[in-house]
Amino acid sequence: MTIALLVLLSALLVAALVFARNRPSRRDRALRDVLDAADALEAQLRIARAEIEAVAGSGGDDPVGEAMREMLRQRLWLRDHGREASLAQLGEVRSSIDAARDRIDQQLSRIAQARAPMV
Repeated sequence: MTIALLVLLSALLVAALVFARNRPSRRDRALRDVLDAADALEAQLRIARAEIEAVAGSGGDDPVGEAMREMLRQRLWLRDHGREASLAQLGEVRSSIDAARDRIDQQLSRIAQARAPMV
């Protein structure tokens, strides 16, 4: 009976080690979250560009262009430094992306209000 118990405990230990090894670290999850947030911001920027062009036309200033360039700079930084970045650095990048998304949301709300018919 003790041999069966030892075999069972050994199997549970091996299963726990395999599970722990395959589980992403906090830093890996933080990096994935930053990349997901960057994808969402990029999609939102494309929507904003389309909305602005619908209201103001495609000529003239491109207010979304600078935000897109900043997004590219952040993606390049993540590509070059993301694997070694600390949780704090990843948190700062994520906060920057979230702040940009909030600003774009505000701009899109203003555009929607401007396009809404006056009653």
